[in-house]
Amino acid sequence: MNVGKTSGWIALGLAVAALIVSGGFMASGLAVHKLSVPGAVLGFILFGALPAMVLGAIGVYLLVKGKAEAKEQAEAEKLQRLLGMIQSHGQVSLGQVMVEMKMTRQQITQALYDLVSLGLFTGYIDWESMTFYASDAAKMVTNVCPNCGGTREFVGKGIVKCPYCGATLFIPPDAPNRRAEPKPPPSGGQGNAAGQ
Repeated sequence: MNVGKTSGWIALGLAVAALIVSGGFMASGLAVHKLSVPGAVLGFILFGALPAMVLGAIGVYLLVKGKAEAKEQAEAEKLQRLLGMIQSHGQVSLGQVMVEMKMTRQQITQALYDLVSLGLFTGYIDWESMTFYASDAAKMVTNVCPNCGGTREFVGKGIVKCPYCGATLFIPPDAPNRRAEPKPPPSGGQGNAAGQ
């Protein structure tokens, strides 16, 4: 349970306590004829209902905010787990990631795009073998595809698709733009040029 949810439940508990204490106090005043009915009602509204409404509203706000924070934290932990899985193995199959992460292909692809946009992941996906490869950022800033060895015209930044093998390349955002003469991969270059 996170702090927002805990604080929300505490505020709701205080709201209920304010109602109970105020109601009990006003009822005891009525029972011993120290308060009139209008005075007891006014006292309950001022010292019970109004504080309970304020505390209840604060409690609900904190519960909603806490739930949103918990969701964001779960997403961040998923991204961290995915990044750790790919980087620790160097390469991992899409099927393995789908099973271990309990995510769809689209969710995994979006998670990788998020990691790339945050500058946390460089590497590529070989769609033919359905494998993710973590790669050193220095290796990804060249014009040569690490999967097939073909040369692209521009390095680009972010997410680039190799025109020869179709691999999706994740280029670091700080990569310099370089221009090169495009050329297809060497003969028999289909497959992993990095030898992984």
